[in-house]
Amino acid sequence: MFLCFFSFILSMALSLYFTPLIRKAAIRLQILDKPDGNLKLQKESVPYLGGLAVSLSFLICLSLTFEFNKEVLGILLAGSVIIILGLIDDFGVLTPKIKLLGQAVSALVLIKSGIYIKLVFLQPAIAIPLSFLWLIAIINAFNLIDIMDGLSTGVAFIAALFLFIVAVINERFLIAVLTSALAGSLLGFLKYNFKPAKIYLGDTGSMFIGLVLGALAMIGSYTTHNNLACIAPVIILGVPIFDTLLVIYIRLKRRMSILKGSPDHFALRLRKWKLSVPQTVILSYAISVFLGINAIVIMFVNDKIAFNIVGILIILALISGYFLKKVDMGL
Repeated sequence: MFLCFFSFILSMALSLYFTPLIRKAAIRLQILDKPDGNLKLQKESVPYLGGLAVSLSFLICLSLTFEFNKEVLGILLAGSVIIILGLIDDFGVLTPKIKLLGQAVSALVLIKSGIYIKLVFLQPAIAIPLSFLWLIAIINAFNLIDIMDGLSTGVAFIAALFLFIVAVINERFLIAVLTSALAGSLLGFLKYNFKPAKIYLGDTGSMFIGLVLGALAMIGSYTTHNNLACIAPVIILGVPIFDTLLVIYIRLKRRMSILKGSPDHFALRLRKWKLSVPQTVILSYAISVFLGINAIVIMFVNDKIAFNIVGILIILALISGYFLKKVDMGL
């Protein structure tokens, strides 16, 4: 437990140190996210290489505190691939197809390292393709919700904390150290990313966060008391997953490409309801905590209670989606 605490403090300190330095470098190099009056509504240009601070803090912390076994090396290599991909994308030179191909390479690196869904009732022939799809989905889910000051960073921080709790409960030391290191790097960065944001994650950060959280979520232990608890990671990461499904549904209904940007995100719709940016972000944090608590509860109850909780959460998600969809975004 001491190593987890030390990893958290070290990664947070590194993040607090690196973030201002990277911000200065991004400003000097003119790597800025500029307002466009459409999806980018900030008042002034904001540097967006913040993902480097998060990823560097996480990776350096691991190099100083943890043994490099096969799984850790897999995460480091896949993380490095996604960082390079994100940096290139942040310069605006990647097409969506090439970006997806790079994400696929990162996912395959993790799977080749033995990081994939392992459930007694799930055959590898199904588990491995499912793991691949899961990783691609979570990488893009965190990329999609990175549209508001502190949103993606804070939601990821809360998810990392709940994955840490699950790891501690199940005595999964590897996952506990990795989640504590990630949580520390995210909390340090959040100081500069919460409204008014001085620096953005960029694709480098949001995709890196999605990759690491997706990997750690799918190799945790959840089904000791009931098999339905295997969906606990889906619940813990429920906010970015919900936004992804909502955006895909609305864009397909409008016969738009799901790869094309549009103001269909739940956070932007909440803003249209006259919530301020901090109110929208804090509400998202509260929902993430609520979902995390429910995920922990599901792990310890019987099948019937777990089924009822999941059913209620699905109903709440459908009701929320229905009312959010009705918000007039002026399109």
